[in-house]
Amino acid sequence: MKFSRDHGLAERRTTATEAKAALLQAYKAAHAAADPEREARMAQRAIRAEERAKRHAERDRLKAEEEARAEQQAREREEAAIAAARAEQDAREQAEASRISRVVEDEAARKAERDRRYAARKARQK
Repeated sequence: MKFSRDHGLAERRTTATEAKAALLQAYKAAHAAADPEREARMAQRAIRAEERAKRHAERDRLKAEEEARAEQQAREREEAAIAAARAEQDAREQAEASRISRVVEDEAARKAERDRRYAARKARQK
């Protein structure tokens, strides 16, 4: 009987310590064996991370350019709308001024005609 129930505390602690040491030794051996591969993988990861950072920077730059272009187009549209509104307002004001001047001219012409008729009537009465 290899495993008897009479194991004392000291024996169990020794067995556990030996098992932990064996696991640690196996881990170190596996780690040392994979070390050259690990360094190569880490180098590949660093290269990929650098490339990813470059792609992100390029994407951010393009996005910023697109946003600037969109803002510029929005500004141009707004300026065009303001210019159109200003032109329309000027046209309205000019039409109003023209209408007022025509009304004033018509009023002056009517007054002149009225004065002429009045003068003609007075001339007939004398």
